Amino acid sequence: MKSISVQAESSYTVNVGCDWKTEILRLSSANSRIGVIHTKEMREKVQIETRSDTQVYYFEVPDGEEAKSFENICRLWSLLGESGFTRTDLLVGIGGGAVTDVAGFAAASWLRGIEWIAVPTSVAGMVDASIGGKTGINSEYGKNLVGAFHSPSAVLIDTTWLHTLSNRDFSAGMAEVIKCGFISESRIIELLLGQDVKSLRLDHERVLSLIEAAVNIKAQVVSADFKESFAREVLNYGHTLGHAIEIHSKYTMRHGEAISIGLVFAAELASISGDLETKIVDLHRQLLTSLDLPTTYPRSAWNELLPLLSLDKKTRGSTLRFVAISAIGKTHRIEGVSPAQLLQAYERISS
Repeated sequence: MKSISVQAESSYTVNVGCDWKTEILRLSSANSRIGVIHTKEMREKVQIETRSDTQVYYFEVPDGEEAKSFENICRLWSLLGESGFTRTDLLVGIGGGAVTDVAGFAAASWLRGIEWIAVPTSVAGMVDASIGGKTGINSEYGKNLVGAFHSPSAVLIDTTWLHTLSNRDFSAGMAEVIKCGFISESRIIELLLGQDVKSLRLDHERVLSLIEAAVNIKAQVVSADFKESFAREVLNYGHTLGHAIEIHSKYTMRHGEAISIGLVFAAELASISGDLETKIVDLHRQLLTSLDLPTTYPRSAWNELLPLLSLDKKTRGSTLRFVAISAIGKTHRIEGVSPAQLLQAYERISS
């Protein structure tokens, strides 16, 4: 097991390659109640054994983005109240990024903040959603618009969860790993070159190395900038269009699939602005398509996507801002992009 430290409003560790049940037992020694938040599909997999004086409650939430609704968080608050949860009790979110997002927000908002632990079960959850203390739910106006910064007391990454993922879900999570490679770590790019989904999933040591590298990047960024100024905004590379596509597709696309398209769009935008060489743009497409990730979106969708871009949290007033790179590991911000440039970049990624 490798422990990676994160310094935020409180310090915690991300334990990569651990046994999550053993760690829950160790970390909950002072808690009299544990609330496990999970989906119906995970019901049988999240059962835990604790001390006889500890009560465990299981709170089921809808799958995917449906978990991150106002109705669902209200229901969770009611369950916490009915179960008598106090400030000395513990929530544990076990699942993908949507589950850890809503578990963290439930913990942040109940009694103005109780302790919680993230147990991510997807690649995306392991390298992105569970780390950094950003918790939240969706609004009808956009993704993650209602939330709070509330760090977990620990993140437990047990890679045996990945064995049950579909190839589609595994690949979707790898989009966030590829993002980390482009914004910070050329070694990630090197580890992914020549890989396809089948070969990568069989190489457990390579997958573990990729996860550790991506977690290290996020831990470093979050530790330097907890409340999301530009230093942390680099983690949103590819997310401006990506989030708009998620909304437009009514979340039928996986988060990573939408981000994959957004990464190529951001690279093309930097190329049009004269900041990025064509060969790096091509490398985006090469790595993403090798893992069966999409890199195009229907041309006819642009007029509906354009107003959705303004919902991005990086937008200031009416000014759109995009995270971009000028080379692998060199990030900057593009502001004041003209409508003609936006359309030109979209045409390059539209089908």
